[in-house]
Amino acid sequence: MYGAALGDMIGAPYEFDRGEKTKDFPLFTAESTYTDDTVMTVAVAEALMDS
Repeated sequence: MYGAALGDMIGAPYEFDRGEKTKDFPLFTAESTYTDDTVMTVAVAEALMDS
C-alpha cells in the first residue's frame, strides 16, 4: 500500500510527460502529490477489508 501511494506521488509530475526517458530524476518535487489513483487504491483496499 505504501509502495503504491509513494510510486503514485513520485510519478505524478511525469504522468503525461512524453519527453526523454531517463532514470535520473528527483523522487520528490514541489509538484509531487497524490492523485486519483491513490484514492482509488485506498477505496478498493477498504472495500476488500470490509467485505
